[in-house]
Amino acid sequence: MKRSTCMGLALACALAFTAPIAQSLAQGMLAGVDLSSPAFTTAELSRANVEAMIAKSAGVPLDLSDKSLNGLDLSKLNLAGVNLRGARLNRAKFAGANLSGGQLDQVWALMADFTGANLSGAKLFGSQMQGAKLDRADFSHARLAGDFTGASMVEANLSDSNASADMKNQSMGLMRAILRSADLTRANFTHANLSRVDLAFANLTDANFSGADLSRADAAGADFRGATLTGAQVERMDIASARINAAQAALLGAALNLDRAVKD
Repeated sequence: MKRSTCMGLALACALAFTAPIAQSLAQGMLAGVDLSSPAFTTAELSRANVEAMIAKSAGVPLDLSDKSLNGLDLSKLNLAGVNLRGARLNRAKFAGANLSGGQLDQVWALMADFTGANLSGAKLFGSQMQGAKLDRADFSHARLAGDFTGASMVEANLSDSNASADMKNQSMGLMRAILRSADLTRANFTHANLSRVDLAFANLTDANFSGADLSRADAAGADFRGATLTGAQVERMDIASARINAAQAALLGAALNLDRAVKD
């Protein structure tokens, strides 16, 4: 297993999380890892270092792959196109930063702050962002196949994003966006591909799913009250114990377990 993957798994044990996040992280943990290593809790660069790199880059996207940037405040920096593949960003701050078109595959950004960040067109495949703060972040046209369990994504823009399951590469299990127990209040999912996505127990109140593909998604226990479902594909989406408005029932006829949903 790659060094960055081992480090990320170890850090997951070291941090304190709420119950659903801890349960998610508990899967696949490695024994015998030194959880006290600075690589899990410190940053090898400072904000000044990163700013200097940007100044010298002449517009070429930075390569910060596999770096330990835990706890670093990089808010409002222009990091468009940055390569952060495999980086450790736990508890780091990217509020208002420009990460558009960035490579964030396999990053560990547990409890990180991306409030209002621009992640449009970014790639987040296998990313670990449990408990992250992503309110008002822009994920439009992004590829999302990471774990966002318990994340706060209030008013996030996920329009035209692809969070669906990767059916071609399942060597490590079904790779898809995991939004279990995430707060997606008023999130924008227009025309997003959410096929087979895990939305169980997510707060989806007043979210906009116009034209979105929710087929075969797991939305058991989710709260859809006030959500817009006009034109959404809901074939075989599991809504057992989900909370819906009575008026939404007509739009959810193709979903599974409609009779077990809680209608307000």
